[in-house]
Amino acid sequence: MADLLWDDVKCFFDPETMGSLPDVRVPDVSVEGWQEVLDLVAEKGWEYQYAEGETVLPLPRAEAVLSRPVDAECPTLRVWPSGDVLAIFRFLDDEVVDFDVDLRELQGQGRLDVLCGFLREIGRRLGRPVVMDGEGASGHPILGFDVETDRVVLLMEP
Repeated sequence: MADLLWDDVKCFFDPETMGSLPDVRVPDVSVEGWQEVLDLVAEKGWEYQYAEGETVLPLPRAEAVLSRPVDAECPTLRVWPSGDVLAIFRFLDDEVVDFDVDLRELQGQGRLDVLCGFLREIGRRLGRPVVMDGEGASGHPILGFDVETDRVVLLMEP
């Protein structure tokens, strides 16, 4: 059974009104939490690409990425939980796992199910909530993985 139904949430997935790149985050983690995410990506066999600037590199350990010099370019990790859905992780803070998804790729029940499954996998692995805010609207979560119910739930009324 689907965590969320497209007809109930499609208003939150309109790039014209919500912005196209909502922010997804797992607050209150650590370097070890970031490493759990990197391990999960490798274990699940999701396609990924890690890059520092334009240079594509092998997936590093979280400690190495998060201990880079302050003036170093921010690395990105692109993860495709399915061939047509992309999540872009940025290593900005060792206490928050954060990534963007593109609402233009998340249209319809099938793509919503992919997103929910991806959030669920990360939340289960970290034992933490995973929340999605509208683009630039940090602190106003729309939906997220709830640890207690083990599902992705709506956190804002349509």
